[in-house]
Amino acid sequence: MNTKVRVEDIVNAEERLNNVIKHTPLDKNQHLSDEYQCNLWLKREDLQLVRSYKLRGAYNFMCSQKKEDIKRGVVCASAGNHAQGVAYSCQALKIKGHIFMPSTTPKQKVSQVKFFGKEFVEVVLIGDTFDDSYKEAMKYCSDNKLLFVHPFDDPKVIAGQGTVGLEILEDIQVPIDYIFVPIGGGGLAAGLCTYVKEKSPDTKIIGVEPLGAPAMKRSLEEGKVVVLDEIDKFVDGAAVKRVGDLTFDICAEYLDDVQLVPEGKACSTIIKLYNEEAIVAEPAGALSISVLDYFKEEIKGKNVVCVVSGSNNDIDRMQEIKERSLLYEGLKHYFIIRFKQRTGALREFLDEVLGPNDDITYFEYTKKTNRENGPAMVGIEVKVKEDFNALIERMNAKNVDYTLVNSDSNLFSFLIM
Repeated sequence: MNTKVRVEDIVNAEERLNNVIKHTPLDKNQHLSDEYQCNLWLKREDLQLVRSYKLRGAYNFMCSQKKEDIKRGVVCASAGNHAQGVAYSCQALKIKGHIFMPSTTPKQKVSQVKFFGKEFVEVVLIGDTFDDSYKEAMKYCSDNKLLFVHPFDDPKVIAGQGTVGLEILEDIQVPIDYIFVPIGGGGLAAGLCTYVKEKSPDTKIIGVEPLGAPAMKRSLEEGKVVVLDEIDKFVDGAAVKRVGDLTFDICAEYLDDVQLVPEGKACSTIIKLYNEEAIVAEPAGALSISVLDYFKEEIKGKNVVCVVSGSNNDIDRMQEIKERSLLYEGLKHYFIIRFKQRTGALREFLDEVLGPNDDITYFEYTKKTNRENGPAMVGIEVKVKEDFNALIERMNAKNVDYTLVNSDSNLFSFLIM
């Protein structure tokens, strides 16, 4: 039984956070309720003061420390959202913060950290992943004898995140059958599980991870914390190589399941939420809704809550989000095409191979100095997924010499993403 984080710790955290955080809405969503034939609510942590739940854990940890332990300053490592929570807390408590973030962190998140922390924070961009910046932060912390604010693997942080679950149960008027919660390092899931499973033991809690960073899924399967060799960093709010020891123990005890979601599917959800609900979700924030298709039959007629964990999305990423969505949905395809070296070959391709609803969205000769002998990279967008098979049939019928780049993961990642 979990003894390191208790329900009373979460209740105490709520009292500390009472005048600091926003009690975020639990909104009934009619579109999703109708689509999945259930009663579905969204816990809108994207509307939190720092646009994610991370402020809860960071502030609860920092305001729980002895003054002599914290007065010299704190250190944290984060892919973005935890950094904003720590920065806000540093400014509120007038404490110096040294914040380490991966150099790949979206500019929007870096700017927000500086905005929330003002003169109280110093941002250090280092490494390609959270795990890289975490190592550097721990070294700096040790060298300077400063307090480290862990993004997920600390009882006070977990208790703070657990107030999300407390608010859900406070606000809902019916028994909850399912809660879907995103997982990165596991702090939110661990805190939410601790409270909800005590107060509503029949509620099934499903963790959701990106397919390219299945740290919790793998760890639960092997019965111990697993360190992943490589991860897809796209879902930056949930892309870690290693979950926490404490979060693993709690999730192993309380989570009912962990489901993986392809990054492209999360992108499709981001676009759908924006178009239908005017909700700007970040990739990690969209995971809990992206997963619903995998539980379509189970949740029919049920009361369901999805935690939208954050909305810190850089507008510069939207083109990549759209691209990944189209690729996942089977609407965008890249080819290397070796056109016949004769006049009219390209025109023949346009007139006789492309379908009436097909569109060339990318075209570039791979040898700019010798177009006559160089193949071309061609991106083709189809209107519906089924049009792809007809396109391939026409290309084969016309003896087009091509290579489908999408099906070669190494070539595809090198040339496109």
